Amino acid sequence: MQDFFILRLYLHPPLMNNYEIADAFSLLAKLMDIHGENSFKSKSYSNAAFQIEKLPEQLADMSAEAIAAARGIGSAIQQKIDELLQTGQLRLLRQYIDQTPEGILQMMQIKGLGAKKINTIWKEMGIESIGELQYACYENRLVRYKGFGEKTQQNVLEAIQFFLNHQGQFLYQQAEAWAQHCLQFLQTQLPADSQLALTGSMRRQALTIDCIDILSTATATQVQQALAQLPALQMLTADEVQLHYQIENGPKLLVHLTDAAHWGSRLFATTGGQLAAQPDALPVPPCANEESLFAHWELPFIAAPLRDLPDIAATARQRPLPALIQPTDIKGIIHSHSTWSDGAHTIATMAQAAKQAGLEYLVISDHSKAAAYANGLTEERILQQHAEIEDLNQQLAPFRIFKSIECDILGDGSLDYADDVLASFDLVIASVHSNLKMTEEKAMQRLLAAIAHPATTILGHPTGRLLLSRQGYPIDHERIIDACARHGVAIELNAHPRRLDIDWTWIPKAVAKGVMISINPDAHAVEGFADTRYGVLAAQKGMLTAAQNLSSLSLTAFEAYLAKRKSGRA
Repeated sequence: MQDFFILRLYLHPPLMNNYEIADAFSLLAKLMDIHGENSFKSKSYSNAAFQIEKLPEQLADMSAEAIAAARGIGSAIQQKIDELLQTGQLRLLRQYIDQTPEGILQMMQIKGLGAKKINTIWKEMGIESIGELQYACYENRLVRYKGFGEKTQQNVLEAIQFFLNHQGQFLYQQAEAWAQHCLQFLQTQLPADSQLALTGSMRRQALTIDCIDILSTATATQVQQALAQLPALQMLTADEVQLHYQIENGPKLLVHLTDAAHWGSRLFATTGGQLAAQPDALPVPPCANEESLFAHWELPFIAAPLRDLPDIAATARQRPLPALIQPTDIKGIIHSHSTWSDGAHTIATMAQAAKQAGLEYLVISDHSKAAAYANGLTEERILQQHAEIEDLNQQLAPFRIFKSIECDILGDGSLDYADDVLASFDLVIASVHSNLKMTEEKAMQRLLAAIAHPATTILGHPTGRLLLSRQGYPIDHERIIDACARHGVAIELNAHPRRLDIDWTWIPKAVAKGVMISINPDAHAVEGFADTRYGVLAAQKGMLTAAQNLSSLSLTAFEAYLAKRKSGRA
């Protein structure tokens, strides 16, 4: 997250949440280690970041005394927290960023390169850019230094290539913050009668973004004068139809200019996608709105997120397009973690927040025992957790907490507990968390065995990918979907903005096979519930409806689904 925090230094938010403050201290600790500073100080900031993420209350709502008294913080760090809350920045962090070569900051995004290794690369090898590091790997230079073996060098080389292939890309969540900031700013600066809208990949809800596109009926001069007030923007090119900017430490910004008579035509063209990439099939006449454009083609209106689907125009001609799932269709939170494993909040806090949000149920899916790094649950602790859930269900009824587990799929495809333990859960989410460097054959054997297990209810984040950070392990999606259809297993669309796994492109195939998708936030704190929205946005691209999503079922329907499934696989 350090790249996102550096970007935020230019946004000057009025208040920061706990995760953003923790990111600041985590980045500070890493930079201090990279600079070879006193390890005691860097560890204190790293520990503070860890403790802040676990706090049940937002720092912005706490008194200075309470913050200083919190575990792992103290008065010195409390003062820095106050600085972040008041200004959105941390001077000490800014100093380290300014003293660090840009290439070294980029290296922090290379998977497998920790602070100590980057310190060695910079201070001992004299390398200050990713390009130099890549060349050094080709020359087999890294293996000469302590902590770098041949395997590590190869892993670094592969990670560099992955990074370079995605350079300039940002998560939708990250780009959305900038897009909304720019859009809202322009709305206050341009003439009141100007039309203004997001377009391009943001409007299509792409998972990753390299350019924010905005369409406006204002003049080039009016837009230039407005955006000149934003210090983080650097103009690249400008003419009467386009203004091209680079956002500092962010994506590019492209402002398209048109007039009201051509608004619909330009909105369609700049939105892009496979539909707009067929000019011969769909000639674009001048239109003031998109609805008139689709009427001209004798097509129903095709929502922007669907325009990346192959043959969407032919599909729309053959049958009515369904009503896409909406964030308001989510009835419960499936897949969440509590303080019983690696979550930040207690089950009671998570449940009360879900209930207050108008949701009907919460599925607590803490980690299983193989995930020792995440304080996975032993069999004894499972019994204790279940007793707590039963007590809470009596207090919170009719709201219900379901007993679940995110159960590790072990190397041979077996699940992490004996069958009698698995049977004690209302549902089981089976996920891979270890040994991610698998061949497709190994990955498929592992996943197919887990899907076939009678206890498996949902296959969690099927490929294990982290967008822009880690490729998923290779799988045959068609065989996975067929297996889930055969065994009645739902497939998770993990809604964390860095996962969004299963990829939306496979949703039509799953729906056609009768496989339920489960949009789950994988929430490790109450704030994580909001990530469900990103899963919904991704699912819309795959034409998912509420009826095809597990977490859109009402409490009664969800209970019936689980009961039917258990009786069918007993």
